[in-house]
Amino acid sequence: MIRNTPVPYQVWGKDIEKDALEQMRRAALLPVSIKGALMPDAHPGYGLPIGGVLAVENAVIPYAVGVDIACRMKMTVFNVSPHVLEQKRGKIREILEASTRFGTGGTWDQRHDHPVMSDSTWKEIPIVRANKDTAWQQLGTSGSGNHFVEFGELIVTTPITGEDSEQGEGSRAFGKIPPGNYLAVLSHSGSRHLGAAIAEHYTQLAMQSHPDLASEYKHLSWLDMNGYGAEYWAAMNLAGRYASANHAIIHRLLADKLRFEVLGGVENHHNFAWKEQVDGQELIVHRKGATPAGENVYGVIPGSMTAPGFVVLGKGKPESINSASHGAGRRMSRKAALNTFSWDQVEHKLKNAGVELVSADLDEAPGAYKDIHEVMEAQQDLVQPVAEFRPRLVKMAPGKNPHKRDKNSRLKRKRDR
Repeated sequence: MIRNTPVPYQVWGKDIEKDALEQMRRAALLPVSIKGALMPDAHPGYGLPIGGVLAVENAVIPYAVGVDIACRMKMTVFNVSPHVLEQKRGKIREILEASTRFGTGGTWDQRHDHPVMSDSTWKEIPIVRANKDTAWQQLGTSGSGNHFVEFGELIVTTPITGEDSEQGEGSRAFGKIPPGNYLAVLSHSGSRHLGAAIAEHYTQLAMQSHPDLASEYKHLSWLDMNGYGAEYWAAMNLAGRYASANHAIIHRLLADKLRFEVLGGVENHHNFAWKEQVDGQELIVHRKGATPAGENVYGVIPGSMTAPGFVVLGKGKPESINSASHGAGRRMSRKAALNTFSWDQVEHKLKNAGVELVSADLDEAPGAYKDIHEVMEAQQDLVQPVAEFRPRLVKMAPGKNPHKRDKNSRLKRKRDR
């Protein structure tokens, strides 16, 4: 079943672990694979590496999409100067804490509502029907790990013009944002427990469908689009709409409480699969930790809690299958980060970067990530930056090694209010 030689794939970037390169090579050996690409933020994952892009024929690979289906970036830009963050820092911090929920079990006491919860797919597919109650409780929340909601300064150098329409499934820009400096909020999270349940269920079905696959290929097991693949496809797209709804609720709560005029914004999926034309053939394109970067398609590529992110415009590079990185990418595992860094070190970096950390876990220390500027340098042929986002007030899940603020910080926050 496995090819003798891999299908064509190109690698961007140099600082990529051997395990990620080997995972990409294995994916390119699958009999359903047609073309691939590896982004400069790549690092090992399950099945397809993070940063991997894989185009296949008439099949879908659940673990080439990922566990957090439709993990997503969303930015809202306000028509106010970023200086308001310093002037009203205490109030904005309170609003951020009141408008978000984080962590694996994060839920709202009172359910939010959104049209996605009336989608007919909830009734049609058993695995999503079984998880609807949990999905409703988690609607409008963020997960753990590298998920965040943060306020910062957006420096727009090229006008951002949205059409209030989808630019391919999961990518959207809205409003008109002229060059200038603005307050913006950026969020990163996905489909929560729902996406994980879908991924696990259909990965098991895929593995059962290919019992003879060697162990190193098991997590690349695929589903035929004429069989269970069609059912997975419907569940995956529901998870995509649900992930978008999560961000919409968070941003609506923040905007309603801030009462600043919204100029516009940008949002996009990663960890998703799309039906696209690749070299004149309709294929299923998996982007696991990769941003859609078709010609003139907007996206957001974040850095770390102290490093800038970028709003970009895709260049539509065929060799990358119209893709770019989804961030800086980890340069060490979470366990390694916990063993390497201390909060004293992180606090020093935060202070130098002018960032206040509301909450996070130590495994998200900035030093655990690659240099975002090197990543952007490696993909100049894939995207054009049109704006730079500089984090200033960051909230993530506190985790098992939570960030602790000292007494002086608490006193300063009281004065800020």
